[in-house]
Amino acid sequence: MYIILTSKPGQYRSEATDGIEPVEVHDYFYGERHVAVFVVAAIRGDAKVKIVDDDSPTTVNLVPTKFFEHFSSVPDALRSIQDLAGHGHTDARVVRRPAAHAQ
Repeated sequence: MYIILTSKPGQYRSEATDGIEPVEVHDYFYGERHVAVFVVAAIRGDAKVKIVDDDSPTTVNLVPTKFFEHFSSVPDALRSIQDLAGHGHTDARVVRRPAAHAQ
């Protein structure tokens, strides 16, 4: 089973914890602006995602993965990322990071 962890630079970031293994990382751009980072991650058991708010003071929450949309495969999760980015916007693009730069 897979989930998508989303982070928005300067706003918040989602971090894997025990039971969550990042598989692929994709950057979402609109024009030249880096809008978000999407991490496709495999989950095992009752894991929780660490959500860190970048505002001051920093807030940290642990959110159970049951509140995230689940995908049966990496390609299913990638289709969802493409839908989030929008197909009709010529300025929107999702770029996969090379494995060496995944995190």
